[in-house]
Amino acid sequence: MLLLVVSDLHIGKGRFLENGQLNILEDFEEDEKFIEFLEYYSTGKKYFKDVHLVLNGDILNLIQIDVDGVFTHHWTEEHTVKAVESIIEGHQPLFQALRTFLSKPNKKMTYVIGNHDFAMIWPKAQEVLIREIGDGLNFTEVFQTNGVHIEHGHRFEKINSVPKNKYFLEGVNKEKILNLPWGSLFCLYLMPHLKKERPYIDKIRPLSVYVKWCFFHDFRFFLYLVWTVVKYLVRTRFKKEFIGTNKNFKTSLRVIKNFTVHPKYDKYARRMFARNKNINIIIMGHTHIAEWRRFKGGKIYFNTGTWNPVPSMDIGLHKNITKLSYACVEIDSKKQRVFNAYLNTWRGKWRPYQSEVSTSTI
Repeated sequence: MLLLVVSDLHIGKGRFLENGQLNILEDFEEDEKFIEFLEYYSTGKKYFKDVHLVLNGDILNLIQIDVDGVFTHHWTEEHTVKAVESIIEGHQPLFQALRTFLSKPNKKMTYVIGNHDFAMIWPKAQEVLIREIGDGLNFTEVFQTNGVHIEHGHRFEKINSVPKNKYFLEGVNKEKILNLPWGSLFCLYLMPHLKKERPYIDKIRPLSVYVKWCFFHDFRFFLYLVWTVVKYLVRTRFKKEFIGTNKNFKTSLRVIKNFTVHPKYDKYARRMFARNKNINIIIMGHTHIAEWRRFKGGKIYFNTGTWNPVPSMDIGLHKNITKLSYACVEIDSKKQRVFNAYLNTWRGKWRPYQSEVSTSTI
């Protein structure tokens, strides 16, 4: 069996709005290449092969789209349904390709929920996607099989997660709404304004270096950035519509620091390996940086990165980096064990992929 893992596509409402204007909140522009990717792993010699595609979080960019022209943190189930339908409408060939992939023999698909698509925990939102793609689509927050552990990874950051027992709140009209984490609220309310000034700001890695760069080279925007964030902190502290744990001012200041620090998830993988001896491979996303680490005993950590451009402020990589990266794990279904794993970069149908790392038998 082949286990394919992609993450952080951040699919929005499409490149263009209904009035023909460019949609600055759309991050995903690789529809054709992703369709080729799906075709490659479901046709030819792979037509009858067991292939399990895992969409590992932040596949839909729900927290950066409007519904009927309105941005709101009152995410009800019906609001989410409309948002998902608008994304499908903006990327119809892509979702048709997902349906075609799942309709082929021995093909499976699992959707692991991340922080940008946290609203996919609503049952009706899942039903919309299942109707569009097929009954074989399953949803979860963590996926495990044959010693492979897959999750998006946002739970390791307080800024982007909430406890399971606090997923829902009572809204202004006693409606059940999502308890969005601070990072989601930041993206929902501030990012559209900041992206109007600097369309690439949410993609830059590491962000902390960019903020320092702005201080010396783009001071006017630096002042605008500081003022916008401070105004948001005051608003969330004193206005009644911001409810739940997100009103804690000290927490907001603490997560501001976390927001600008480039996260290192290999340390979390190391701890997970130590706690669970049955896990041999851990695959995460969220950071948008494709990387891998080998630990003692042949344990492997993969981060699948993103299919979106990542402007880098690293002096050695001062350019836009687009890596159509994904993990490919070969599993012996009879022996129920992994015998090889790769971190690949998709190149297109004429040269399907390049392996950045290939592991030996684990």
